[in-house]
Parts: sequence; structure tokens; C-alpha cells
Amino acid sequence: MNNPYFKYVFSLLLFGSNGIMASLILLSSYEVVFWRTLIGSLFLLALFLMSGGKFKAIHHKKHWVYALISGAALGISWIFLFEAYSEIGVSVASLAYYCGPVLVIAISPFLFNERLTAARLAGLGAVMLGMLFVNGLGLLTNGLSWGLFCGLSSAVMYAVMIVFNKKASQVTGLENALYQLVMSFITVALYTFFRQGAPSLSVTEYLLPILIFGLVNTAVGCFLYFAAIDHLSAGSVSIIGYLEPLSALVFSAVFLHEQLTELQVIGAVLILSGAAFSELYREKPRVPVGHAV
Repeated sequence: MNNPYFKYVFSLLLFGSNGIMASLILLSSYEVVFWRTLIGSLFLLALFLMSGGKFKAIHHKKHWVYALISGAALGISWIFLFEAYSEIGVSVASLAYYCGPVLVIAISPFLFNERLTAARLAGLGAVMLGMLFVNGLGLLTNGLSWGLFCGLSSAVMYAVMIVFNKKASQVTGLENALYQLVMSFITVALYTFFRQGAPSLSVTEYLLPILIFGLVNTAVGCFLYFAAIDHLSAGSVSIIGYLEPLSALVFSAVFLHEQLTELQVIGAVLILSGAAFSELYREKPRVPVGHAV
């Protein structure tokens, strides 16, 4: 559990099951996000206080502000993503959403001085091709729509969240996850009250799935996620992040009995192999001329 890669992958698997959990809660997309962030925030706050945590980030005001911006971006991203789920379905929404990592990789050399190696570019290319195989038909069928706009908007906010979270290098671990979720909740709460007023009280009909969604998928998932990306490069976060839509596809097939086409299977293989290659392959350092190997 101390390995950041393990934490990150496990959090992605939890996030990959979000579609299944959301299907059990017959509320509007923003209400689902409202309740999951509220429960997740309360749980992480209680855990933080019981563990004797101290709010150290306030001594690094610039990094603290970065963390708050990152959390707000996360909340907005979830609003757009869940709206896209309801409009165009999980597969097409996931394809649009995961344009976000491409944006992060594209700007990481300018913001984080990370070099785009040939292996990373090749792995990213395989991942993107795999995503097209998995979801491209749905994208071509639906074209540009409100749902697709929401999906692409969630991708932009995903990129904003990653960038500002990386900049908030002095805000780490449980404290970071707490700021992210609390700020996400505040953002979603403001949107919910603006959209419809007080949230629906019919939440009691879906109490168990909402509690699981808030405590496990959101609180535990976010804690592991933000604890992991503190120790990973922006490129690694972006490329391995494609395991989330892949796991969502697999979970949908297993639990919702959705059929995988041959093209989707090929896409899944490309995603896994591309992500693995980009992480495991390392270029050998060049030896200067005249030096022995």
C-alpha cells in the first residue's frame, strides 16, 4: 500500500466502478455528485481530525490556493462528466473525458519540464488508438452534441485539476485529498442550489449505494489517488490514468452484461500494452564518443 503506483491503480479501479454505482442511484447527475462529495468530505475530515492531522498548507499560501483551485476544477469536471454519462452514455463520455490526459502530456514540457520521450509518445499513441477502437463508433454516431460538449469540458477541467495539484507540491497526502473533496463539494453545492435549490430528500431511497459511493469510491479513492500522484510524474499520471475507462468498460461488461465487440477487445489490449510500455521501457543513456560502454 506504500507503493504510489499501487495506490494510483487501485484508486483508478474504484473510479472505474463509478458508472455502476451511479446506475443504482436514480437522481440527477449533479445531485449524485453533490451527495458523493458531501459524504466523502465528511469522512475525510473526520479521519483527518482523528489522526491528529494539522492544516500545514495554510503556511504555504500559494500552494494552498493551488490546491483549492484544483479541488474546484475536480468538482466542475465531475459535474460535466456525470451529465455526459446521462446524455451520451459511459463509453463516449469516457472517450471525451480522457482527452484530458492528452492535454496534460502536451503541456507538461512547458509547465513541469518533463521530456516527451519516444517511448512515452509511442505508448500514448497506442493508448489513444485503443480508446478510438473502444469508443470511436459511438463518437462518430453521436457527433458533436451537448453531451459530447460536457465530456470535452470535463476533460479540460481534468487537465486543470492535474496541473494545479502538481503545482501544490507542499500540500500532500490526506490533507491534500481533504482540500480537494471539500472544495469539490462547495463547488457542486453552489451549482446544485443555483440549478434547483435544496437537494432532493428522496436520497433516502438510495441510502446504501450513496454511502458506498461517498465512502469507498469517493473518500478512499480520492485519498489513494492524491497520495499517489504526489510521487508520480504528470506523464505517468496521464498515461496510467487510462486504466480507469478500461476498467469501467470491463466492469460494465461483467456487472451490467454489456457485450464487448472484437474491436473493443483489441482496443483494450492496446490500452494496457501502451500504458505498460510507456512506463516500463527506459531509454538507455547515450555514451559519449570515445568512451567505453
